[in-house]
Parts: sequence; structure tokens; C-alpha cells
Amino acid sequence: MTAEIPLDGTGATEVLIVGAGPTGLTLACDLARRGVRAHLIEKSDHLFPGSRGKGLQPRTQEVFDDLGVIDEIRAGGAPFPPMQTWEGGERRGEWDLIDKAPGRTLSAYPRVWMIPQWRTQRILYERLLELGGSVEFETTLLNLEQTDDHVTVELAHPDGTSRTVTARYLVGADGGHSTVRHALGLRMTAADTRLRPSLVADVRIHGLDRDNWHVWPKAPGGPMLLCPLPGTEDFQFSAQFDIDRPHATHDVRTIIGSRSHLPASAVTHVRCASYYQPHAALAPRFKQGRVFLAGDAAHVHPPGGGQGLNTSVQDAYNLGWKLGQVLRHGADRRLLESYAAERLPVAAAVLKLSTRLYRVGRTPEVGSAHQAAHRGRMTNQLDVGYRESPLSREARRGTNLSALCAGDRAPDLPWPAGQECRANDGTPARRLFDLLRGPQFTLLAVAMDLPDAPRGVHAHQVDDSTVASVYGEGLFLVRPDGYVGLATHDPADVPAYLATVGLS
Repeated sequence: MTAEIPLDGTGATEVLIVGAGPTGLTLACDLARRGVRAHLIEKSDHLFPGSRGKGLQPRTQEVFDDLGVIDEIRAGGAPFPPMQTWEGGERRGEWDLIDKAPGRTLSAYPRVWMIPQWRTQRILYERLLELGGSVEFETTLLNLEQTDDHVTVELAHPDGTSRTVTARYLVGADGGHSTVRHALGLRMTAADTRLRPSLVADVRIHGLDRDNWHVWPKAPGGPMLLCPLPGTEDFQFSAQFDIDRPHATHDVRTIIGSRSHLPASAVTHVRCASYYQPHAALAPRFKQGRVFLAGDAAHVHPPGGGQGLNTSVQDAYNLGWKLGQVLRHGADRRLLESYAAERLPVAAAVLKLSTRLYRVGRTPEVGSAHQAAHRGRMTNQLDVGYRESPLSREARRGTNLSALCAGDRAPDLPWPAGQECRANDGTPARRLFDLLRGPQFTLLAVAMDLPDAPRGVHAHQVDDSTVASVYGEGLFLVRPDGYVGLATHDPADVPAYLATVGLS
């Protein structure tokens, strides 16, 4: 066995998280609700102020539902508006970038949700405070050393002082220029180096309606977009440049005046403007000893299809419960090896997708009914799964691989009418996800008798033909991150599986 032994009885940090972006905040919230002593540091003196990662995919909304922030997320955002193409100073028609057909995704959140990144981070930060956590701002990691038992880091402060912190594990969630990744000596592999550079800013502008996402795909100098940000007076401005014209002007007002029918004077405020060269790059490994990489520290995406922030949140959600099982339930720490085994292939596949979508851009042709539906299915992340993971055990014989299998996301469905059941907070269950919400494992007995549930596992019997048609008949042990870990007909398989995650 390689279960963890507490460092001491002083309440020492168990997990040090570097970087208070969406990844670090999500992980900190998840660990806090599990009672894991995590400490989150951020080199800046504030949270990121821009809107860049503004699209939350359906799967990310499910994560935020589980973490207890979905009401704030929904209140602070809005559905994506229809695209409005401009050419020669005239409107050329509306079209949808992403399919909006409800219901088909077996999720309570079938549509992409638009909310500025700064607001998402603020909501997660406030949730972390509610859970008893905090962020130590203006704190920089200088170096790290690790042994078989712990990680020791030196942290620097603005007044010139430094201190040493020891933790069981360290997670680098500190972005594409990750100090943690560099300290490990890991170099990213570039997947594509010929992507058009971009300028992104939050602006206030007169002369445009806020009912559309406005796009000039054939503008002189390159495509330009202006998207109204919900709950604000701002638009997100973005413009691409020809890859062979690095000295083109980067002044937002000048670009808007030259690429659209709007005069430069229509722009009243410009803030958070940043010119950058998009990259598609992947770290060779996501774990080295007791140090993990997550989010942009592990994989850098071009802004195509809204995949970067969403993939990063999924990293944190995957890692959080595993650290919790090792540190709070005595699971063998080899469980942590499954983080990289599951997330690295996903990140590699998403990089290919986001790169292709960035190259295609946002044009009416992409927004055709067929393409919009196709883009929605590709990018919503509901089909991401771990069938090849060492944690996925499909024990039913003769299962059709096109059906739900171990390693797949557990689909959400309305709770069967006429069957009374209470969610974990005591309220009546309305959907299957009401039963999964929380940091625990959940056992669903679909069209089968419910066996005795082991301690620490919530169990529910579901007798409903609709659920059975989606899940199939059997016992489904759902992981804390909403994926089916075990699918079986034999109740004896359940305790055997649970023993591998510290719940014997």
C-alpha cells in the first residue's frame, strides 16, 4: 500500500495550487468541499479582469452545478446571440454559430452559455470564500523541490521577503507560461506554429445593437468581431491579422475604423487589450512525481470553439476527487496516475479540434444549419469519456459499444414521474443529476434490485423505461466527477471496485 500518512498535526497545507484562474479556483473549491487543506496562490494582485474565455460549454455548466455556483453563472450570463454578418457597411443576414436545439444532449444545460471570464472567476472566488478557502495574491513561486513524501517550494512576496511551504502535492495551474512547468524542466510540444495573431479587448462602442454578435469576415486587413457581453455595457472585440504582417497597427480604434462602417470615434472606452500569437501546444506529461499540471500550464489552445477554459475546468474536476480520495479516504496514491492517463489524450484531441476551428473562423458557411449542429456536438464536451482508463470497468457481457459503457459521462434525464426520491440536500429530485450532486460516489440500480450501499456511497433504485433505454439494465457506479466507473449486473463487483478508490 502507498496510502498517505499526515505530515503532522498542525493543519499543514496538503495541496498547494499555483494560479487563481478558472482551473485553480475550480480545484480549490472542489478540494475545500472535501475537507482537503489546500492553499491557492496568485502572482497578480487581482483576478484576471478580461472577458476572453466567455463561452461555458454544457459539460462545464454541469460541473458548476455540482460545485454550487450554477445559479450565479446563469444569472450573470445569457445564451449566445445570433451572428450578424456585415459587408460593405450593410447587414448580410443572421446565422447561428452553434446549434441551439434543446433536449438532444441529455443534459439540463444543452446550450453554450456566454458569461465574461472575469465574472466566472469572481463567482468561483466567492464560492471558495464560502467554503472557507482563500487566495493569497501577490505571491510568486520561485522554485520547488520534491521527495517521495512531499513538495517544498519557496514563495516570494512584494516586500522582498520569502518563505518556504511544504505540501503533499502541488498543482501548477499558472497558465501558458507556467513557472511550475518550467521548474519541472518540461517543454511543450507545439502542435501548430502558423496561426494568425489576434488582438482581443473589452470595449464600449456606439452604433451597434446588442442583439447580435457582429462579424466582418471579409474586412480589409483580416476578420473582425464585436460580441456584446451580457450583464455589461461592453463588447468583446477581436481581430485577426495576416501571419506575415506582424507590424500592422494594434490600435483598437484604428482597426474598427478601417475594418467596419463604424468611425473610430464610436469607441468610447478600451480596456484589457492584448495582442497575442495563438499557440496549440501540449506538455509531454501532466504529472511528475507529486507535481501536477492543469489547464493552460498543460495545454494551450487557440480560441476556437470555446475549448480552452472548458478543458481546463475539466482537468481540475478530474483531479480534485482523486486527491480527495487519497488524502481523505486512504486510497492508494496510484489512483493519481489516472489523472494524466485520462486527461492527456483528451487535451491532445481537443487541441486538434480547437486549432481547426480557429483556422476556419466564424463565417456564415460555418453557421449553416448542418455546420452549427455539427459544431455544437463537437464542442459541448458531453461526449468526452474515459473508456480506456484503468478506472473504467465494463463488467456486463455482450454490451453494445454504441450504448452507455463504463468510462462514459452519466447522462442526465428527468427523474421518473410518480417515483419519489430526495436529492442529497433533502429536496425532491427532479433529474438524475440531483442524485449525483456532491463529492460522493453514487450507485444507480436501473431496472434491478438495489444492493446494500457501502458506507460513503449514495444509492438509488431507478425503475423507468426511459432511463433504462439510455443506461441499459444494470448497476452503475458513478464517480464523483459524473463518469461511470463501473457498469455491472453483479452486486459483488461494487465493493471490489470501491476498494480501489479507498472505500472498502
